[in-house]
Amino acid sequence: MRFTELMGKEIINLYDGSRLGSFADADLVLDAEEGKVAAIILPPRGGWRALFGSRQELVIPWEAVHKVGSEVVVVNLDPTYSRRQKD
Repeated sequence: MRFTELMGKEIINLYDGSRLGSFADADLVLDAEEGKVAAIILPPRGGWRALFGSRQELVIPWEAVHKVGSEVVVVNLDPTYSRRQKD
């Protein structure tokens, strides 16, 4: 699958059905040695907290990707998974 095919897809969490973001806003972490995608990085969510509060991005390991469908990418992240602080 090409990266351009992922661009219009929403990322949905299978665990609770929440919308995590869109591939259009995401970055991919590539493992050059393996030639594979290692993770998806979603930027901090919008709103006043992103402007004035903590700026945390969500890093989704590629192993958490459950299914890539025609309109969505389904990931399985449990509630213990947290956002990481952006520098």
